Amino acid sequence: MELIYESTSALAEAIRSRKASSEEIVQACIYRIQGVNAKLNAVVQLPAEIALQQARDADQALARGEIQGPLHGVPFTLKDAIETKGIICTGGTEGRSHYVPSEDAVVAKRLRQAGAVLLGKTNCPELGWAWESDNLIYGRTNNPYDLELSPGGSSGGESALIAAGGSPFGLGSDAGGSVRFPAHCTGIASIKPTSGRVPRTGHFPGAGGILDALWQIGPLARFVEDLALVLPVISGVDWQDAAVVPMPLGDPRAIDPRRLRVAFHTDNGIATPSSEIAEVVKKAAAALAQEGIPVDEVRPRAIEQTYEIYFGLFTADGGAGVESLLKMAGTTRVHPLMRRVLELQRQGAKSAAEFAALVGQWDAFRREMLSFMSNYDAILCPVCTFARMVHGSTYDRLPCFSYTMTSNLTGWPAAVVRGGTTQEGLPIGVQIIARPWREDVALAVAQLLQDTLGGWQRPPI
Repeated sequence: MELIYESTSALAEAIRSRKASSEEIVQACIYRIQGVNAKLNAVVQLPAEIALQQARDADQALARGEIQGPLHGVPFTLKDAIETKGIICTGGTEGRSHYVPSEDAVVAKRLRQAGAVLLGKTNCPELGWAWESDNLIYGRTNNPYDLELSPGGSSGGESALIAAGGSPFGLGSDAGGSVRFPAHCTGIASIKPTSGRVPRTGHFPGAGGILDALWQIGPLARFVEDLALVLPVISGVDWQDAAVVPMPLGDPRAIDPRRLRVAFHTDNGIATPSSEIAEVVKKAAAALAQEGIPVDEVRPRAIEQTYEIYFGLFTADGGAGVESLLKMAGTTRVHPLMRRVLELQRQGAKSAAEFAALVGQWDAFRREMLSFMSNYDAILCPVCTFARMVHGSTYDRLPCFSYTMTSNLTGWPAAVVRGGTTQEGLPIGVQIIARPWREDVALAVAQLLQDTLGGWQRPPI
């Protein structure tokens, strides 16, 4: 086994069957991080000795016949917005550059309880507000397929490291595409679960507020089957996050894809993707049809409102919310990308009446999207209009990210898997949006596309 490129599922089995030790696997990941991080700048905290000791403890427990859970001894990483006991968690903002949480976020605690070993924390933009990963504390993260480019964001440190073999899986958070766009840029798999599936207790910024339904914590991995392994571990009520709903989580292996009906589109009417992106989506649709799945080329009419509604909600308070978070963190100097955020928000400030009308439009949008899904189990579409993410360019082309914003507005689950490659050698992802609470459907379709189109491929780094 080449440990750093194995799936999470294979590593868990190798540990249980004693074909490899947790210490051996954790050490291999640490060596890989030490070998590539100078170029990637993906890992911002690496408590190597602590991770190795936890791996030894896992091996000793196994020798006694004790298996802690489905992830026993398997290493993982976390976006630096998810709090970790005893390890600095900055959220990408200077005011928290030395902040050490006193306890784990709920999702981190659940992964540890399932036996997983925390390797370290990965880079993100300030407060998570960018589709790239750069901040004043740690600097920018680079894409393992082209070091001159960004791996996306806001969970870009996770995506870069996982793609490069430094970690088998990790967690990020997604309010507008932040686990899906980085997966697209780095050729890995990810899923944004249904809003209300995973508790966000211990994430910075935290849950709550009028726009609470827009975002979720979700897993990233090189292989779709690993998303299906990790998601049940982190899901479910924690009696702290008031938005979490105790809904059953289906098993994607129980889904017969041929019984599904899929809609697909290559253009959402807001921003037209490159021809390469469109062709990969068409190729993915053809692959599903080849497997006997009914596939229609049609898009919901409401989808053209995505950017107008999302951007309106994002700017409605004129920046008061972000300014409050920065003050709470003790931040007095912000990154240039955050300055752009505040400028846009101040320009988009709305009166109470204007905001009420916008929320009404959002409700109508969700109703119309639900009506469309009465005829389909999933929607196949682009992740973004481009694959080449230039550093510092987030706020130069916001409408291009509208393909991921749609399922943040609906709150539905959406998965990403690699579907092809640009002429430059950059990955191209495809997005699968499913009905609410049907992560199993999104993952089943993603698994089929991974099996037929190839999925993740090793980067040149």
